[in-house]
Amino acid sequence: MAVQRALYALLLILPTIANAALSSSSAAESATSALLSSPSHSFLSSVSVSVSSASSSVASESSSVSATATSIFSSASVSASGSTNATGSSNIPTITSASSITGSFSTNSVSANATSGVLTSSAVNATATGSQSFNSGTGTETGPITVPITPISFTPFPTPSSPVGIPEFPSVDPASPPPPSDAPGLGGHVPDFTEAWNKAYASAKQLLSQGWSNEDKVNLTTGVGWANGLCVGNIPSVQPRGFPGLCLEDSPLGVRFADFVTAFPTALSAAATWNRTLIRTRGLFMGQEHKGKGVHVALGPMMNMGRIAQGGRNWEGFGADPFLSGESAYETILGMQAGGVQACAKHYINNEQEHKRTQESSNVDDRTQHEIYAHPFMRSVMAGVSSIMCSYNLINDTYACENEKMLDDVMKREFGFRGYIMTDWSAQHSTMSAAVGLDMSMPGDITFSSGTSWWGQNLTDFVANGTIAQARLDDMATRILASWFLLKQDTDYPPVTFNAFNTLDGNNTHVDVQDDHFTVVREIGAAGAVLLKNEQNALPLKLGKGGIRSIAVIGNDSGPAVRGPNGFSDRGGDDGILAMGWGSGTAQFPYLIDPLSAIQTRARRGKKSSDRAIVTWWRSNWELAGAASAATEQDVAIVFVNADSGEGYITVDGNEGDRKNLTLWGNADALVSAVAGVNNNTVVVAHSVGPAIIEPWVENPNVTAVIWAGIPGQEAGNSIADVLFGDVNPSGRLPYTIAKSASDYGAQLVTGGDAAAILSIPYTEGLLIDYRWFDANNIEPRFEFGFGLSYTTFQYFNLHTSLISQPDSDSKPLEDAWESGKATPIAEGSTTALWLHRPLVKVQFEVQNTGDVDGGEITQLYLHHPASAGEPPSVLKGFDDVYLRQGQKKTVTITLSRYDLSVWDVVHQGWAKPKGKITFSVGASSRDFRLKGTVPV
Repeated sequence: MAVQRALYALLLILPTIANAALSSSSAAESATSALLSSPSHSFLSSVSVSVSSASSSVASESSSVSATATSIFSSASVSASGSTNATGSSNIPTITSASSITGSFSTNSVSANATSGVLTSSAVNATATGSQSFNSGTGTETGPITVPITPISFTPFPTPSSPVGIPEFPSVDPASPPPPSDAPGLGGHVPDFTEAWNKAYASAKQLLSQGWSNEDKVNLTTGVGWANGLCVGNIPSVQPRGFPGLCLEDSPLGVRFADFVTAFPTALSAAATWNRTLIRTRGLFMGQEHKGKGVHVALGPMMNMGRIAQGGRNWEGFGADPFLSGESAYETILGMQAGGVQACAKHYINNEQEHKRTQESSNVDDRTQHEIYAHPFMRSVMAGVSSIMCSYNLINDTYACENEKMLDDVMKREFGFRGYIMTDWSAQHSTMSAAVGLDMSMPGDITFSSGTSWWGQNLTDFVANGTIAQARLDDMATRILASWFLLKQDTDYPPVTFNAFNTLDGNNTHVDVQDDHFTVVREIGAAGAVLLKNEQNALPLKLGKGGIRSIAVIGNDSGPAVRGPNGFSDRGGDDGILAMGWGSGTAQFPYLIDPLSAIQTRARRGKKSSDRAIVTWWRSNWELAGAASAATEQDVAIVFVNADSGEGYITVDGNEGDRKNLTLWGNADALVSAVAGVNNNTVVVAHSVGPAIIEPWVENPNVTAVIWAGIPGQEAGNSIADVLFGDVNPSGRLPYTIAKSASDYGAQLVTGGDAAAILSIPYTEGLLIDYRWFDANNIEPRFEFGFGLSYTTFQYFNLHTSLISQPDSDSKPLEDAWESGKATPIAEGSTTALWLHRPLVKVQFEVQNTGDVDGGEITQLYLHHPASAGEPPSVLKGFDDVYLRQGQKKTVTITLSRYDLSVWDVVHQGWAKPKGKITFSVGASSRDFRLKGTVPV
């Protein structure tokens, strides 16, 4: 077994360019062995592996689908909110040792480049029980890697060391995080949650010492089963131990299945603001609403990357850049947990498409994993996140919820995560998942309402017979309780006041938690609207003398849905204004302001009739003659179009979660062209879940303006009216690239595969996600990442760069080693070490509003590494939103840390400063650079 586990831990080579299938092998040198030689990985000492100069590692680990599943519950009386007590007993034989794997790993030629992650050549030799190959190209896999049922020892991860008494690293409680203006990237502090976690752990251990049986502890880890409680996920109470249970509830934009809640803008719309304060406030208000409804764990934020432009759930995440996604996740979590609810960072990891999400292997090399896909989760840990949700998919042929490399080594060891990892709903595949890092099973049953569970009595028995260590069960229970204590949910926490499965029963007491949260919904909707085109100053619409007197509002997206805002289950339909995608990441609209209503209200606001405009409309997208007629002779025609997507369990118009293509929906291209054919002042507003191809009409001279309005939530109409009429000067910037052709994107949706097949999804583009692909391949986008216009203009000047002095020398040996080019050492919390993230380089410049309208500019900083580093041409590493009155000038400060300047060294498994000169550019988008400088390191 030691050899088996070591081999899984060392499966570190991913083929990233060839279409040949390679046997699953391992590659690492002695440093990689040290990587996994922490107390919980001491099995490496008995392994014989010969490695020749390998340098690209992969997170491929073990999984097991074994043991007969029986009752959800351990042999103890348990209760869940809204459910009756239940007991269970074991119906499986005692298992002491078994093997589900036979065969041997063979010698293979595999390849990896230490800087780029591109395959070159090396050889790996290893022999162990087990046989598995993964596919480097599209196609299908041979099956998941499994692990035998055999006793596995466990030693808890030590607590990462933390500097004490250094002002740059203030000890922080989740209830009182530093303000967004104090973010590390703006020259602020790096918050340290170590002491808060230490206190929470002490409380958890003290509670567990009060007579908790193994059955009690197992019940803490195992949900009560689908629809057996009031929430979508429920951990039963453990009485008389003083633990009331947990309510886990969607979604990343509001409290799902509840009334009198706010339907917030999507995470993608929040990210499009590039405004840390708004993102933080959205998180705070969502946290307050979840707590107000009695929810302990809010299942969000979602931070999977927008790798696939057609990805169904992209709107739930923060876009296509790891830095923007990471900062957005960080601010959201700080806000949510300040509101009192446990945040849950999901879906960990590589769940970038819906098609066959439970039967696809995302094959990702180690450097790409660290620099792109794991980064937002790392930032979540630095925000003190309480829980992580592992995803449905496989990672390099191992299910994510059984992938020891990603769960134990990266998340818990390298990131120093001290909370708990739960499954996505029914994403568990074995009892043995407890031995490789999984802490909580949701919703508890193997399939919904099956009455069977991988854990419950099975886990109790596995601990009793020594297959799973007692110390591991204790660790699982401690982590779950510590997160509960961390958020102070043990004191005066409100009860659950809704029933997710029956909104009309007596459990729903209709508690109103909305407060004035609609204000930030409206503000984000406007701030996240991206002005893509504005010819002849078509916008803002100016009423009164010499201005607009007549407005035609065209398109189905402009008005209310026939069924009302909640007429489609989980918003699985597209009729009327699109303000939310579909799936589990949704909430009930308390109301929904449509653009037509808001435009009419705004157009009639003037005190005198001469300051008002008349409004007509045509809502059918298919009756083009009628649309053209309505637009004829109008001063402006505003055409509303959209594109929708969502989660794969719902199909809308043939779109099985992921979009079938990148065209706008509902005959939109023909509608825009018909209106622009008769009106030379046609404004297009798109409410879209992501990028779309708009080539059929974007260059039409009669299309004078285009606004990409995102998916803005319940105040959608008011938000867009604010921008159209100039009450808000647009400052939104694209969180992804809009291409001229769908084929221009570096990664495409992978389809196919029969019912039993495990689909292969090779991440062969590596680090070149989204704009990085366009830059590296000299592809001209329609609108680049970070792009957005304003009603005013800005000038950049007076660039200064300097090193930031450090008053302490606590981490000087580590800092000196980094400066010399050495990788960060392998240790607990090595990637989240505070010294690695403290500000090192200060970049200052001035920005002036040179136009005649007050407005906000989004300043962006992109690094350019030396060619030898193997990085993309430009990499976002800083941004700030700056609001300036007419003529006003401000100094902007953006700081860079050692982490920001580093690349992942796959050989030494740490972050290293690349050799050579690092330069940077400051500007208004990923292709609009105004100032250039050199990093003084």
